[in-house]
Amino acid sequence: MIRKTVLNFCYLIMKYELKHYLNSINYDKVNLMDADEEAVNAYPPYIINRCLSGFMDTVLYANEMNMASHLDSKMQYDFFINSIRKRKRFSPWLKKDSLKDLELVKRYYGYSNEKAKTALGLLTKEQLKFIESKLNVGGKK
Repeated sequence: MIRKTVLNFCYLIMKYELKHYLNSINYDKVNLMDADEEAVNAYPPYIINRCLSGFMDTVLYANEMNMASHLDSKMQYDFFINSIRKRKRFSPWLKKDSLKDLELVKRYYGYSNEKAKTALGLLTKEQLKFIESKLNVGGKK
């Protein structure tokens, strides 16, 4: 029973991807949830809010839905599709910056992530090379 439910959920996610919801809200203005009941179950409200919060003209709408997160998916989707003006909105997904020398600073000084990030901003390239040479024990990596 659980396996069948998981498979059905995976099918719903595969049928309606994030781009379908975002295109219908931002550009097409075709209501996916009126056409298909399965679209209601596969709607990801948190991710839609996160994507829409990256634009100046939709950030307040996303904030409003964050405050009204208790509403069901169809109501949130209907709010977005009827409130947001039609416009092409494309942006890359926000990713966490990776700091390559962070691990070196953490190991050398024994700092936590936050302290190492602060120290990394203060260290020069020569100091980082010195730290790397001190921590390099040779052999295969």
